[in-house]
Amino acid sequence: MAAEIPVIILREGTQRTRGRDAQLNNIMVAKVIAEAMRSSLGPRGMDKMLVDSFGDVTITSDGATILKEMEVEHPVAKMLVEVAKAQDAEVGDGTTTVVVLAGELLAKAEELIEKEVHPSIIIDGYKKAAVKALEVYDQIAVPVSVEDKETLKKIAKTSMSAKVVSEDADYLAEIVVDAILRVAEQVNGKWTVDLDNIKLEKKEGQSIRDTSIIDGVVLDKEVVHPGMPKIVHDAKIALLDAPLEIEKTEFDAKLHIETPEQMKAFMEQEEQMLKEMVDKIAAAGANVVICQKGIDDVAQHFLARKGILAVRRVKRSDIEKVARATGARIITRIEEISEKDLGRAKLVEERRVGEDKMVFIEGCENPKAITILIRGGTKRLVDEAERSIKDALNVVKDVLVEPKIVAGGGAPEIEISLALRDYAKTLPGKEQLAVEKFAEAVEIVPAQLAENAGLDPIEALVNLRAKHKEGQRWAGINVFEGKIDDMYKLNVLEPVLVKKQAIKSAVEAAAMILRIDDIIAASRLEEKKGGKGKEEKEEEEETSTSTD
Repeated sequence: MAAEIPVIILREGTQRTRGRDAQLNNIMVAKVIAEAMRSSLGPRGMDKMLVDSFGDVTITSDGATILKEMEVEHPVAKMLVEVAKAQDAEVGDGTTTVVVLAGELLAKAEELIEKEVHPSIIIDGYKKAAVKALEVYDQIAVPVSVEDKETLKKIAKTSMSAKVVSEDADYLAEIVVDAILRVAEQVNGKWTVDLDNIKLEKKEGQSIRDTSIIDGVVLDKEVVHPGMPKIVHDAKIALLDAPLEIEKTEFDAKLHIETPEQMKAFMEQEEQMLKEMVDKIAAAGANVVICQKGIDDVAQHFLARKGILAVRRVKRSDIEKVARATGARIITRIEEISEKDLGRAKLVEERRVGEDKMVFIEGCENPKAITILIRGGTKRLVDEAERSIKDALNVVKDVLVEPKIVAGGGAPEIEISLALRDYAKTLPGKEQLAVEKFAEAVEIVPAQLAENAGLDPIEALVNLRAKHKEGQRWAGINVFEGKIDDMYKLNVLEPVLVKKQAIKSAVEAAAMILRIDDIIAASRLEEKKGGKGKEEKEEEEETSTSTD
């Protein structure tokens, strides 16, 4: 009788975790990530110091940034990072809330799984609860008008209150609202804001209060040649996506030069070609050249002789912003430049900012493209200010997109939790349990805010529920005075869009993680490399190519 051939299904070294173990394993990972994020929730949240493999330090309490820098390994942790990124891309704020909420939903699901409730039932219950929660948000949200600048400022300020720049939140909120209202456009009766029209340029030096809006675009570059004008009024701007240089040919060519005269003729020919390029640009009427590629020294000399201000190696995204602001067309072939390709601006000037020189393009035809020049004492502060301003721009944009707001401080979460507890009673069977657990999970937000402010979370929750049952809809946690207060009167306001997106994303993430009941992980490649003979390796490579 022939020897039995063993049946190999998974490759050697593959690890497999199944059923309840797999679920609990995944939930544990999500809880650990949420745990790390929880302490940075709200204005009294703590900051994280993240040191990357190069030793660069980031200090922030911004959820999206923390997760991006954290370099997580586990696939479930990566999924949570994706969720935070999606929240950041969609609404620009509420990233910490999403991760903390997803972690809490999974922690509550774990309690149900241990009571033998099937994950599918938990997911169904969570989905129903989420739909109900979104309805509650629509009911309690307060409509707001785009003209109401004061309210918009309060919303911007709320988003910055948790950041390092909170002392200057008033000043920055003013700038943010101004910037958004300048670039906002009404299309078919709805407001749209393209945040690409607002360029954030940062330079350390001076203080955060020296941050300012510039009508136009600021380029972090200097004028290329000392002989060029440093200031041009009534600028006609040529944007080049082509080098002002003699391009080297792709193939090798040898030139046989025997006499100095031939050499001179050769050099003069090159010079002549560059001069023709510059003449073309000048003939079109341009007095400012912004080039994405390089500008040859000889070409710089000719441009300077013509009194043209030139800047080189400007980022593509910046060139596009200048094109939007000045109405210029980006030119790829210098031979075809004409006057109608040029953009217009009242002023182009090189100014000293901190240690460096920057080129300011101001008074543009299309005032929809503007720059916020962010200043601050140290590089870390300027970086954090930039993150805060980004969040604030996003939340003000969210309010224009959906002009409804709710108060913060955990108030809306308590409203939702109470509404869900009532709703759970109308459901049959075990789904009721899932909805109740959802109601408990949502309360993590006020509980964590209380904890971060040094209060007793359980006591705070009991008091909050009591106040909400009495009809105090906006009772939330005043973290600065450590008591329960009317958050609407305290001007702690948030766009309802951020809150709704947080619920949607957290539920989707939790559902996705709960659905996994089998983890099949291939072995790591590194382990195989060490300690194997050449023949073995080759043999393994052959088999692996056939099985993969």
